Amino acid sequence: MSQIIDAHQHFWKFDPVRDAWITKEMSVLQKDFLPDELKPILDKACVDGCVAVQADESEQENEFLLSLARDNFWIKGIVGWLNFTSENMGSRLEYYSQLPIIKGFRYILQANVKRDLMLSETFLQNIGLLQKRNYTYDILIFPDQLQYAVKLVEQFPKQKFILDHLGKPDLKTQDLSDWTTNIEKLAQYENVYCKISGMVTESDWSSWRDADYQYVLDVVTKSFDVNRLMFGSDWPVCQLAASYNDAKRIVDKYFEAFPEEDRNKIFGGNAIQFYGL
Repeated sequence: MSQIIDAHQHFWKFDPVRDAWITKEMSVLQKDFLPDELKPILDKACVDGCVAVQADESEQENEFLLSLARDNFWIKGIVGWLNFTSENMGSRLEYYSQLPIIKGFRYILQANVKRDLMLSETFLQNIGLLQKRNYTYDILIFPDQLQYAVKLVEQFPKQKFILDHLGKPDLKTQDLSDWTTNIEKLAQYENVYCKISGMVTESDWSSWRDADYQYVLDVVTKSFDVNRLMFGSDWPVCQLAASYNDAKRIVDKYFEAFPEEDRNKIFGGNAIQFYGL
């Protein structure tokens, strides 16, 4: 197999105030997660490199990830954070354009009270600025927001978008009808990709089975096809429910019968092409 890339993982130095999203139920994550811990895991899984994605909503997060990437060549790209509700984003993009390892940006929409914030005038204007500098945008939402994501992407046919974590289907209840409908609509836009990541944390953390993921993997594979899918571990968040190896094994197992060319795309080629690694 050609180069294997983990298209979605995180680093942090745990701060209980800043990282208040890590609750008592998530105590396994209440510690530092840094490159020295991840590199042996990647080596064991035969993964060549990764894309580090922002976890904290601040530009200090970008500087933190930049410092890690400078010391670890196998961090191939960064998805940073910017305030997409700000009128000042253009000047910030100008600054980051000097730092080519930053490939794109993300704004955490999933928990926002305003469910359709992505369709606000300022947000749309800022998405428009990304395209001019060839930055990607990672869409982090819950299933009820997929309908707004469809309206977002249809306005920017040349902007590279990627849906994180399959749009977080509700694997605990298996209430997937609206999710399925909206995934199929979103995938009609050929500039939208999808990360096969974050599945284990959307299911029952203690009693999931490989079979729980068959349906959602069928849906995204049929909808996006192998040219617009990529593997991401969501490490260390995956450890709420599974080890790194288990998270990767689920995806490996699903695609094991696919042609090697297709597997190469899902496990590296598409990430390299999409993010320009």
